[in-house]
Amino acid sequence: MTQLEIQAGVAKIGKYATSESGDTVEMVERPHGGISLVVVDGQRSGRSAKTISNLVARKAISLLAEGVRDGAAARATHDYLRTLRGGKVSAELVIVSVDLFTRTLVISRNSRCPVLLHRAGQHEWLSEASEAVGIHPNTKPSITEIGLEAELTVAVFTDGILGAGIRKGKKMDIESVLAEVEATGDTSAQGLADRILAVALALDEGRAQDDCTVLVVKLAANSRGDEVRRLAVSFPL
Repeated sequence: MTQLEIQAGVAKIGKYATSESGDTVEMVERPHGGISLVVVDGQRSGRSAKTISNLVARKAISLLAEGVRDGAAARATHDYLRTLRGGKVSAELVIVSVDLFTRTLVISRNSRCPVLLHRAGQHEWLSEASEAVGIHPNTKPSITEIGLEAELTVAVFTDGILGAGIRKGKKMDIESVLAEVEATGDTSAQGLADRILAVALALDEGRAQDDCTVLVVKLAANSRGDEVRRLAVSFPL
């Protein structure tokens, strides 16, 4: 049996001419094995959005780290934000987990943006209607659970990516970007995330019209054959 590794790549940039990105990405190791990654897009942009996305991400991550299941963590995070801000502030929340206890990939969406799933050479958009957290009572996530397999890839986007180029009469075509990257041979999670963001920025002529975040999670063959866990970060100052 081929030994697998989890790859995760993130590429993000804030809205042009704003002080901070209102998107937040966090990662935590699951207490029963595996990892969870959280992507949060706070309402509006700039510092106020960053404050909200940080609150939501920290709450979700703390619950996941304590062993709370993904769907329950998403619901509790919604209740937390709704109580804290009186139902007046929202955030879009996506949790992607590789759960080694159940041997599944779990995608939990509270977002208008669909998630792209690639497996067995086919693309599938996870686009079931779901509400952002923080506003409406009884909000629950849309959850997809899939058995782990080689070359299983999930791509999560905030609306700055999917809406890139719209003001110029252009349209972001994620599937074409993925096909282009696959043709070059660099299909690492980080390579995919970097290329998707680069195309989005090009469509906006280098000036992102909204906060842009791409998260790619991929199961790939462990080419190194060792048991070393690695994490790399690039954070321009």
